[in-house]
Amino acid sequence: MPSTDPPGPGDPTNALPPEGVRADWLRLDPRRPEQVPLRCWWARPAHGSPRGGVLVLPEVFGINRWVRGVAERLAAEGYGALAVPLYGRTAPELELGYGPEDLALGRRHKERTRTDQLLSDGALAADWLQGQLVPTGTGAPPPGLGCVGFCFGGHVALLAATLPQVKASVAFYGAGVASGRPGGGPPSLALVPAIAGSLLCICGSEDALIPPADVAAIEATLAAANAGRSAAPAGPAPHRLVVLEAGHGFMCAERPDHRPAAAAAGWELLLDHFLRERVNGRGPGPVGS
Repeated sequence: MPSTDPPGPGDPTNALPPEGVRADWLRLDPRRPEQVPLRCWWARPAHGSPRGGVLVLPEVFGINRWVRGVAERLAAEGYGALAVPLYGRTAPELELGYGPEDLALGRRHKERTRTDQLLSDGALAADWLQGQLVPTGTGAPPPGLGCVGFCFGGHVALLAATLPQVKASVAFYGAGVASGRPGGGPPSLALVPAIAGSLLCICGSEDALIPPADVAAIEATLAAANAGRSAAPAGPAPHRLVVLEAGHGFMCAERPDHRPAAAAAGWELLLDHFLRERVNGRGPGPVGS
């Protein structure tokens, strides 16, 4: 059973969430032998039921203040947003800043991850989140979830898009998807044909971690997967790539590469994608509807 953990004494990152939002730490206990406890950040509307559920996957820096803020921002849009740790086995409470030493430590933990474990943890979080969206005793099928990730979390958002619980995934500057996979194996892009829902990849034109050859590989892979769905109903392609004028990490206001204009455009793309793919359980509508 999940349990909430009180904030640590003097924790400067436990600021009050925005008005109309409830947010706190939550522990998810494993349901299968290969799973581990997950310390997540759970943000949702303070009143009423969430319009849908979104998994939030952090950068290499863990569930820090900025990532919690993303979850709370989604909650302010009406979603139930669960920020999920990616280092549940090696650093379950990792929370770093954006200095060089923080980056080095985060990358060391990243190198110890495995795709099968990341997907198992994602499934645990997704199952719990779906359970929060279905009224008890109704027998209604669980709704499909949204997923968004940044940096390494963007790479994992592509992996998570293969989970049956996820219907719409947004990967912000997920580096390395064209060249490798956590724990080894073929590039993560090879998994795109297994995605039953939709995938939106967003990166910056000046991102040194996603060179032009990788951008081209992502674009070609998404186009091929779309072509394989040629019998699908007419409408926008399920998989898309958007390149914005920015570098790596442009969404995060606490990073030197933050670009306010690109970040605003990225946020609108994210919300529009979730609405279009009915993560809110309703038909497509204007952003913010």
